[in-house]
Amino acid sequence: MALPEIAVMLGFALVYILLIPGRWRGWALLLASVIGVYALFPPLNIRWLEYSLATATLLLAVGGWWLTRAPGRAIQREDVAVFASVVLIALGMTAARQIDLSALISRPPPLLAALTGIALAVGSFGLVVWPLRKRPARLTVGLLALIALFIVLKTDALTTALASLLRAQVGQDASLASPLDVRWLGFSYVAFRLIHTLRDRQTGLLPALSLRQYLTYVVFFPAYAAGPIDRAEHHQKADEALATLNARDPQRITIALTRIGIGLFKKFVIADGLAIFSLSAVTAAQVETTAGLWLLLYAYAFRLYFDFSGYTDIAIGIGLLFGVRLPENFDRPYLRPNIAAFWQSWHKSLSDWARFYVYTPLTRSLLRRKWGGPLVFGLASLATMLMIGLWHGVTVPFFVWGVWHGLGLTIHKLWSDRTRRWYRDLQKRPGQRQLWQVGGVLLTFHFVLLGWVWFAAPDLTSALRVFGGLVGVRW
Repeated sequence: MALPEIAVMLGFALVYILLIPGRWRGWALLLASVIGVYALFPPLNIRWLEYSLATATLLLAVGGWWLTRAPGRAIQREDVAVFASVVLIALGMTAARQIDLSALISRPPPLLAALTGIALAVGSFGLVVWPLRKRPARLTVGLLALIALFIVLKTDALTTALASLLRAQVGQDASLASPLDVRWLGFSYVAFRLIHTLRDRQTGLLPALSLRQYLTYVVFFPAYAAGPIDRAEHHQKADEALATLNARDPQRITIALTRIGIGLFKKFVIADGLAIFSLSAVTAAQVETTAGLWLLLYAYAFRLYFDFSGYTDIAIGIGLLFGVRLPENFDRPYLRPNIAAFWQSWHKSLSDWARFYVYTPLTRSLLRRKWGGPLVFGLASLATMLMIGLWHGVTVPFFVWGVWHGLGLTIHKLWSDRTRRWYRDLQKRPGQRQLWQVGGVLLTFHFVLLGWVWFAAPDLTSALRVFGGLVGVRW
């Protein structure tokens, strides 16, 4: 999210606060979020692709709502009106071919092509889902389809093959295909929100959501591109409170604007300043000293924190202006005394998602098979962190980064289980306890710091060269 886009959101917030009556606030957020999907999408190299992916995002969300509708809930007039509005907005974006709508979308297809694409997408969804009469089968197919699409988009070789196919379809040079051709903005977060609702419908935990509530939840514009990942039931409660919300509450507005200001400073001053000399393949090759390489790594660690937490502050602040409280994502993670506490404080909405939908189900499954406790914890932690690593990209460095943290969590668990009595006795000795706390913070921070090498490196060789350089070995 760039500064001009943030400024537009703040301008819309002013209109929302001053002019939009309570009964229309839910609709205002829906329409702004749908338009925002198109407006936030970056220009892509393949003809019509940014329009197609933005429209596909909306259709995926509509399909997710269809699959997760509460049993026995009939389609309401509002649901029909919402779907019609989405289609009309999607078709309206094609007007950019005749008038200047470059602020919203670039190079959309002709109206007929857009209408045909939407009809084919809806028809294909119906052909796949309709024969599956039982809800469990439909939900399973939806989950598998999302996971398959996720794997394709996160694996460079598969993404390149997809880009080559898409280039050929529109008459562009297929030999120029690269993973950068298919940058599906926000797909990772959209997919996790959809998986959350599909799984919660399977377990009977998902509340009954209207299409308007569901669609706004999935593509809510402050959190669409980079989170945090809210839960559907939380968003529903916020939506239901919009009609009676005091939009001009000075305390809430002050808190929101303060949060946005802090986020802007973190992201565009500190993080962007650190980006100039933080670790990357280019800067690592340029630095000639061990101390210089450590400096790059420290800069990279704090750049990541201020970038991610700064964006979260901005998203939470903008959400508050509209009466929607998004979940907190960061809570001083680099000051945590162990790796488990770090992951309870770093990107908390992602960590919570992984715990709910990967760690806990896997742990229960293994325990039912009478596996040993330490082995269950180790395997579940490793699988969870591998998932988080590969969520960022199906590459060797991200795989190793997941293993790194999975092993760290396992070792910490084994250590804490065996030292619980000693740690209770330590609470009676404040001086030693404080010293142990400081040591734990330093150890945890540097464990995470070294793990960021895998996160920053483009390949295994680059990562190993950085590790060698950190101990004075050059090759």
